[in-house]
Amino acid sequence: MHEVSLLLAALLVLAACGGGGGGAGDVTAAPAGPPQRGGEITVLEDTAFAGSWPTGLDPATNTTGGANISQMSAIYGGLFQLQANDDGSDAEVVPHQAEGYELLDDGRTVRITLREGLRFTDGTAFDAEAVAFNFRRAIDSPCTCSPTWPLAENGITTDGPRTVVLRFTRPFAAVINAFPVTNVNWIASPTALEQLGEEQFAITPVAAGPFTVVSNQLSSELVLERNPEYFAEGLPYLDRLTFQSIGGDQPAYQALLAGQAQAYEGLNTTPLLEQAQEGGRINVTVQPATSPYVVQLNTLAPPFDDPRAREAIYHATDFQAISQGLFRGLYPVSQMFTGPGGLFHHETVEGYPAHDPERARQLVTELGGLTVNLGTLGNYVAEQVMTALQTQWQEAGITVHIESFELSTLVQEFNSGQWQSMLQTAGAWDPAAGVGVAFRFRSDSPFTGVQDPELDSLLDTAAASLDPAERDRLYAEAGRHIAENAYAPFGLAFAPANLATEGVYGPGLTTKVPPIVVNSPIRWDEVWRVPE
Repeated sequence: MHEVSLLLAALLVLAACGGGGGGAGDVTAAPAGPPQRGGEITVLEDTAFAGSWPTGLDPATNTTGGANISQMSAIYGGLFQLQANDDGSDAEVVPHQAEGYELLDDGRTVRITLREGLRFTDGTAFDAEAVAFNFRRAIDSPCTCSPTWPLAENGITTDGPRTVVLRFTRPFAAVINAFPVTNVNWIASPTALEQLGEEQFAITPVAAGPFTVVSNQLSSELVLERNPEYFAEGLPYLDRLTFQSIGGDQPAYQALLAGQAQAYEGLNTTPLLEQAQEGGRINVTVQPATSPYVVQLNTLAPPFDDPRAREAIYHATDFQAISQGLFRGLYPVSQMFTGPGGLFHHETVEGYPAHDPERARQLVTELGGLTVNLGTLGNYVAEQVMTALQTQWQEAGITVHIESFELSTLVQEFNSGQWQSMLQTAGAWDPAAGVGVAFRFRSDSPFTGVQDPELDSLLDTAAASLDPAERDRLYAEAGRHIAENAYAPFGLAFAPANLATEGVYGPGLTTKVPPIVVNSPIRWDEVWRVPE
């Protein structure tokens, strides 16, 4: 372990971190007065994640929709939104363009009622037929954020002009909590889609959200302006909102300091986080952690179709050492697919294989050697953790090749089925939503390395239950099942920070909201800035 200790000590010098998953060290000034109308801001997005939208911003064809929640929410609004107290507590999904909902038949039937009088910016009705059209189109789409509804035959219908009815083959009580992270939440104008055609609509979508599209350069710049017909009286506050792609945390931070932009989502370079917190010129909000890192193992192909290879990875991995060495213990370690900022969190799991490098070496010897390809999304924390894992695994006699991917390439790797191991996030505010446990572990997900009907049943039953205590019990059992089969070791429950320049405020930007897909959902209609 001497070489591991030296590596972690060296990385600690580079990655000294002043803020963590609990939000210690946040530098967020309270606004001096009530929100004010007017002005514009530029928001920077990392090209490796939210700053990439290569297929456009149509909910049904945007293949990176889960990363583009900010852009999609600003254009489309949303039937439902996740809201929380300013400190991130008491988070809940609430109706937005929807007026309300009912869960019937123990969760087999969902009735969603829309607000009266909603209209798209082309003047056409935002009614139940338009929503049903969008639902049918969204579930049969290439978007990674399409829902996994257990729909019955003809399971999407309407009941009058304002009510959409969903019918499932089995109970799915978590359906509403999943809305804010799935493309069914964003409703496009069917008329505009037909008139423009899919290709042009993806560039200049027409919806009923707080902002309308002025221009859209794919994966580069999206310029939006205030929708004067937005249903929420007095909103949005801003006249113009621009999303600008940028090549990472360092140039984004420098751009904020230079006054070239006013906000940045998803800072994860920990030295910059500390610098921003100490500098006092930028408001820093570290979000509650909901998504632990996980080392996904492709159990459907060598070498991890052999349980001994998976067990060796567990025993060779020491996330506690990585947490302490790289991040001074500020990011908690979780042994399952939940983080402390989300629902149904358990820090430890019964039967979780302990760090035991000697046992790992024995297993590698039994296997006649073990060579592993390990990949991750190209960002600071993931790459630092991946490098530390490489060193730990090599100490156990495992040969490790590492590689970083941009989001679109990462999706292609998963779809190919040829990957071996991936360091990814595996969690969500609600485990049944977004990049939650089913996204990484259910047999029918394109982003899983596991096919296990027993685990599928546990996850389905948990998502079906209307009883929070029963859901908690079932998710704890699913965590034990994953550990017992050595499917994937879990690690740091990390959450990024949002940055805003002085005089810019808004829910999720300068307040805490649990992340739903890596980044926290920002209410762009309520973001405002003090006049200069």
